[in-house]
Amino acid sequence: MAKALISIDYTEDFVADHGKLTAGAPAQAISDDIYAVTQKAFERGDYIFFTIDAHEENDVFHPESKLFPPHNIIGTSGRNLYGKLADFYQEYADDSRVFWMDKRHYSAFSGTDLDIRLRERKVDTVILTGVLTDICVLHTAIDAYNLGYQIEVVKPAVASIWPENHAFALGHFKNTLGAKLVDENLLEKLYTDGKLDENELSQLIGGES
Repeated sequence: MAKALISIDYTEDFVADHGKLTAGAPAQAISDDIYAVTQKAFERGDYIFFTIDAHEENDVFHPESKLFPPHNIIGTSGRNLYGKLADFYQEYADDSRVFWMDKRHYSAFSGTDLDIRLRERKVDTVILTGVLTDICVLHTAIDAYNLGYQIEVVKPAVASIWPENHAFALGHFKNTLGAKLVDENLLEKLYTDGKLDENELSQLIGGES
C-alpha cells in the first residue's frame, strides 16, 4: 500500500508576519523541516497533496466568518505557499504525484474528494504536516481516523500559536487516534506523550532556543 503526505495550510496568511491570520514565529520555525520532509516523501515515491483553505470574500454563511478575520481569500497572495515549500510546489506542480486541493473547512477531507483520490491510489497511510496543529491538522487527523487510514504526524513539521494546544493535539494524535509521531526523517520517534522539550517550548513562545 502507498502513502500520501498531506500538507495543510502552510500559506502566507497563516505563516508570514503580514498574514491575515498568522501563527507567526512558531509556524515560521518549521519552514525548513516542512520543506525537507515534503521533499523526502516525494523522493521516496509518496503522493503529495497540498490541501489549502479557499475562502470567499464576505461569505457570511461560512461559520468561520464569526470566528476569525478574513483569510486565505481566493485570488489573493495570502493563499500562496510560504517559504521554500513554495519552491517545491513550483518545481513539481505538474508531476502526477503532486496535487493542489482547495478546501473550505478545517479538515482536508471536508467537502473535497481527497478520500476518493487516496483510495484510487491504494493509499492506506496519511502523513500530516502544516498548521495549525490543534485546528486543521487535528480535524484532518480525526477524519482520517474515522475513514480507516493509518496516520503519521511529522512532529517537527506542525505548529500552533498556543503551546498548550499544540501539546494537547500531539497527545491526542498518539493516544486517542493511534497516530505515529515521526521525525524529520519520517521515522517514528518515542516522543514524550504530548509534552514539549525545552527547545520546542522556547520556539513556540518565541524565546531563545
